[in-house]
Amino acid sequence: MKILDVRFIPGPNIYVAKPVLVARIDLEDLTERESREFPGFGEGLIRRLPGVADHHCAKGAPGGFLERLREGTYFGHIVEHVTLELTDRIEAPAYFGKTLYAGRPGLYDVVMECSAPEAMTRLLSIAVDLVRALLDGRVYPLEEALEDAREIHRRHMLGPSTLAIIRAARARGIPCRRVLGGSFVQLGTGKWAKRMEATIGPHTSAVAVDIACNKAYTKAVLKEAGVPVPEGGTALSEDEALEMARTVGLPVAVKPVRGNQGRGVTVRVDSEEEVRWAYRRAAEVDREVIVERWVPGRQYRALVVRGRLVAAALRRPARVTGDGIHSVQELIDLENADPRRGVGHEKPLTQIRTDENVLRQLAAQGLDLDSVPEPGRTVVLRDSANLSTGGTAADVTDSVHPDQRRLCERAALAVGLDICGVDLMTPDMTRSPAEVGAVVLEVNAAPGIRMHEFPSEGTPRHVGRAIVDALFPPGHPFRVPVYAVTGTNGKTTTVRMIAHILQTCGETVGMATTDGIYVDGRQIVEGDTTGPDSARTVLAHPDVTAAVLETARGGLIRGGLGYEWADVAVLTNISCDHIGQDHIESLEDLIFVKSLVAERVYPGGTVVLNADDPSLVALAGRLRRRIFFFSLRADHPVVLRHLAVGGTAFLAKDGWILERTGARTWPIVRISAVPVTCRGAALFHAANALAAAAACRAGGVPRSRVAQALRRFGTEVDNPGRTNLYRVGEAYVLVDYGHNPHSFAAIGQLAAQWPGPRTTAVLGVPGDRENWVIQSAGQEAAHHFDRIWVKEDVDTRGRERGEVAALLADAVRTAEPSRPVYVRLAETEALREALISSVPGELIVVFYEKKEPLLEVLRELGARREMQWPRAAGLGARVVGARPRQLWQTTIQ
Repeated sequence: MKILDVRFIPGPNIYVAKPVLVARIDLEDLTERESREFPGFGEGLIRRLPGVADHHCAKGAPGGFLERLREGTYFGHIVEHVTLELTDRIEAPAYFGKTLYAGRPGLYDVVMECSAPEAMTRLLSIAVDLVRALLDGRVYPLEEALEDAREIHRRHMLGPSTLAIIRAARARGIPCRRVLGGSFVQLGTGKWAKRMEATIGPHTSAVAVDIACNKAYTKAVLKEAGVPVPEGGTALSEDEALEMARTVGLPVAVKPVRGNQGRGVTVRVDSEEEVRWAYRRAAEVDREVIVERWVPGRQYRALVVRGRLVAAALRRPARVTGDGIHSVQELIDLENADPRRGVGHEKPLTQIRTDENVLRQLAAQGLDLDSVPEPGRTVVLRDSANLSTGGTAADVTDSVHPDQRRLCERAALAVGLDICGVDLMTPDMTRSPAEVGAVVLEVNAAPGIRMHEFPSEGTPRHVGRAIVDALFPPGHPFRVPVYAVTGTNGKTTTVRMIAHILQTCGETVGMATTDGIYVDGRQIVEGDTTGPDSARTVLAHPDVTAAVLETARGGLIRGGLGYEWADVAVLTNISCDHIGQDHIESLEDLIFVKSLVAERVYPGGTVVLNADDPSLVALAGRLRRRIFFFSLRADHPVVLRHLAVGGTAFLAKDGWILERTGARTWPIVRISAVPVTCRGAALFHAANALAAAAACRAGGVPRSRVAQALRRFGTEVDNPGRTNLYRVGEAYVLVDYGHNPHSFAAIGQLAAQWPGPRTTAVLGVPGDRENWVIQSAGQEAAHHFDRIWVKEDVDTRGRERGEVAALLADAVRTAEPSRPVYVRLAETEALREALISSVPGELIVVFYEKKEPLLEVLRELGARREMQWPRAAGLGARVVGARPRQLWQTTIQ
């Protein structure tokens, strides 16, 4: 048994709305072997992992998996449950899991809910090794392996400060995503997006951070601003440190100029020998060291956000309390057993480490690690009160004196930090500094906020919310509208139409299509960009005010959605293309995949569905969102029923695109006035225009703007590679991207209305389609074109060269034995031959694989772009008349 591949899907996906890990596993020698065939295996597994016995599995009740284990289940399923159980052991619990057949016996996809992909990948490996060891009767070092997984989890998990900010953002509905490892996240989308790293925000000044990271700079800036700071200076040697200590007077505090989390800090140094030791300790962190007068009092941390103190905490150094029984080391171990304490910043409190500083503190109290303090005695373990060194915090926000509050706010303002941690030393923060005295010790950029969110004592303060509210004040936009389009045919043109309409309204549109990513009409990424990564690229662009995303099957299956929710989803149609790919075996499988786009629409959003497609009509019944139907048939029964209950539909009637809600009707634009419809002859583009109009009206675009934009849509710039017409000598060439039976039928229906003497097709089908789909495409083309040149994609997608062409040619001959059919594998050569043998006024339709080589040939031949579908005059009499089929599901890309 081995793991072949692992992929992480961070967004909504076809399995569940949560992030998942998908692992492909080859069972090898365990193929079609069941657990019951291995005596003692189930019992051994339960002994090692007792919690597995409570797993529900398909039975839907505790013990369901145990029952399956005893009855007999395959080992892919067992690995799934073992991995899920192990997530509890590293405190990264996951509950959803599913094991799916992956195309052949012994090959399975194990899908599991996943919030920690790096750690879960390791757990999956541990699960496989553990199962194998149990089968082989070997002892497996589970705890050692789990500790490795815990360390991976600690290394990659988000810290509590970042998590608090993300939770606060999500509570307000602000989209959030982790951009890279560590604590780098994006809140919001498009123009309104804000990027943060921990508590460093988009408005944080780089100069202010530099000041805060240099304690000498900080003291100078604060002193100049009239903020009280301890007297002192910097030293570059032990002798200089000693001289500075003599100048300011003992006791002193010694700390590195550049450092954080209390590293290298020693306070209350009251002898010259200790000054030298403290300097050496600080110099390990930074050669430049501050020596300043130690100020007695209590250590406080104030959090200032955009000039306002939002929380304050009293910080106490790490300490234990004697009980007369346990030694200091045992008391530390007991304290570290507190579930709130973890390694580093993984939990609200940090475990206490014993080091030279702890030993020094103990010695000052006449103790060591083996001493047993008397009951009730407080043993201070460190001189610094940082949480990162094991300290604790008590919230005092409500009791801060107004003058102390203003002092902290002045310090943050002086340094220039928008999110600022101010370390204050004062005997009592409830009294005025003028009365009791106070000094600012440090000002911190990227302050940790766990002491405020999870104080050891007092009221938790939701400072993550305060930070989010500062970034996105109430009423301020935080995301751009998302229009998502999917289907079999028509996606690209519909996306382009929606984008064109929105651009007409002044939006800066980010658009992802099969032809690349565009922002404000300019291509920024080439290629097929219909997957989740492309969606994320659009939604991260700082200029984008509206996103229009073509969302294809492959991306949905392999990577899920690149966004959480859309405002409008459009499903153009679903037909039998891509059958046999990615384990899609039927039309129902395709509907299941593409319905994800319809399901992930915001409450209050709209799903636009093609009423001429029965599968989409059926889908409407299970959606809990507003539905807009569109149809080429104004009398469609589905539409009439929808209107009867006050619904909205977009219809083609009497040559017009109409909007109807209930009994009310508004004309939008004449179909023939939309250039891309070829004077109304291209019904599939009329359907695309209906879908685009519906989507934009759902998004609040006025009808007049929709009409204005559609009247201008149809040039090569607007819709490259889709029904683009060229004149080459006395013949015409129509360039399109169709590659399946329905697209051939739709273009064939358009070609049947060509006013010239004859129509020819140059066509091919991708090699990864099932044979019957390829044959169906050939048969469909045979019914619609007078002559056919069969070519073949350069990328045969795993087939032998010429295999797909042979299937297509045979299908044409079978469907129409008298139809002339020629085979030329090279796309450009097929076009040249068709042109050489053409008659004046003939239309040659080329269904291309690669657009640019084809356009290069047309440029070489002096082709001229035709902006209008020609009328009959001057094109000659028709030679052969193909009888078009009547199609209502006739949308094409």
